[in-house]
Formats: sequence, structure tokens, C-alpha cells
Amino acid sequence: EGLIYTASRDRTIKVWNASEGEGKGRVGLLVRTLVGHGHRVNTLAVSCDYTCRTGPYDHYGKIPELKEKDKTTAAWREAAYQASLTKYKAFKGSGEPERLISGSDDFTLLLWHPTDNKKPIKRLTGHQQAVNHLAFSPDSRFFASASFDKKVKIWNGRSGDFVTTLTGHVGAVYQVAWSSDGRYLVSASKDSTAKLWEIPSGKRAKETLPGHEDEVYALDWSPNGASLATGSKDRTIKIWKH
Repeated sequence: EGLIYTASRDRTIKVWNASEGEGKGRVGLLVRTLVGHGHRVNTLAVSCDYTCRTGPYDHYGKIPELKEKDKTTAAWREAAYQASLTKYKAFKGSGEPERLISGSDDFTLLLWHPTDNKKPIKRLTGHQQAVNHLAFSPDSRFFASASFDKKVKIWNGRSGDFVTTLTGHVGAVYQVAWSSDGRYLVSASKDSTAKLWEIPSGKRAKETLPGHEDEVYALDWSPNGASLATGSKDRTIKIWKH
């Protein structure tokens, strides 16, 4: 939607204009401020994150039906841009607004329609400690929240309704990442492990990924779904094949 979202220790989320065009004002203009959390805001996730991240490429790393093959040409860049735009419009589908989720030290999540409204659509409760990280599934049907309370929670990506709690970590959960097909979620924890979960049915971990000698702070799943990377306080990065 041509917007940038920032979250702060001041408990607010700010929406900034990032595109040029008639009636949009200058780039960098503050559009609105979203207020609702009672403590600092740690993390944000947008419903179209995966679509924006992968651009014109599909989950095989290819651009379907792109006639221009030379990536150095202006024609290829324009064709790739139009393919990205088509993919984004198809993702939006029924014309529902872009959705934003925020997680805070106040233990709650807020669901927003930030392009339309300053007020949160829904407050999501259930975590017993600070919410560290949020991630939408590639199709935005679900989103996951990771917390210091050692739990991962799964929520309906449109309504914000609670779906299930994933229990198994014995330390704070720092980060989560989805597989490209949205069937699996992986979580990184202070307990030095990453865990693989089947969504939405698996309340217990399908696999535990051991090997790190200290807290696992970071992880990411490749857009083509073939591999997963975990980064740890033990100064190593491990690559896992799916």
C-alpha cells in the first residue's frame, strides 16, 4: 500500500508514506499514529510480508510467464515489477484491507487495519509475558506469536481469533518462521533448540532441532522452502534441509 510501519518504546506505531503520487504527499510524511498498547511495542507483522519478500518469484524461484529473460535490461525490470504487482493484487483478492499485527511488553497483540483506521480492530490476549516476535503465514490465513512465556500461539489471520497454543519449549521463544507452503512453523528458543510444528493441527512439536550449544536467537526459512537457517549465541549458524 506504499506505507512503512515503525514501532517504538513510546508505545505507539507510526505509519509513514513511502510512495509518490497525486494526493499522497511527500515521501516520509507521517500519515497516522496508532495508539493502543500499554507498554513498548516489540514487533510488527504485515499480512502481505511474504508476497512483498518474494516479489515476482514463485516458490520454485522462478517468474511464471515472463518472456524477457535478460535480467540486465530495463524491459526485464519493468516486466518483473508488473509481475510483482499482479501477484500482490491477486493476494489481496477480495479487496480486504492490509492487516497489521503488533506485539508488546504489555503481553498483548493488537490487530489493525492501518490503511483505514487509527483504532485497533481487536486486542488479543493469552500470553503471560512479553511478546517477542510475530509472523504471518505466506497465505495470511494464520499468524504466530512468540513470547517470553515459552509458548507459541497461533491465531486466525483475518479475524484474530485464537486457534491453538504450541507447548514444548522450556525457555523463552525468540522468533518464528513459516514454511513457504504454510504447513509448518519453526520456533527458536532460549533453551538452545529450534522446534518444528505442523500447523494448525500440531500442539506438540513434530521435530526438535538440536545441536546448538546456547540460546537460538534467530531463524529463517528460504522462500523456496528447501532449507532453514538457525543462528545462536554459540556463534554458529546451522543450515537444515526440509
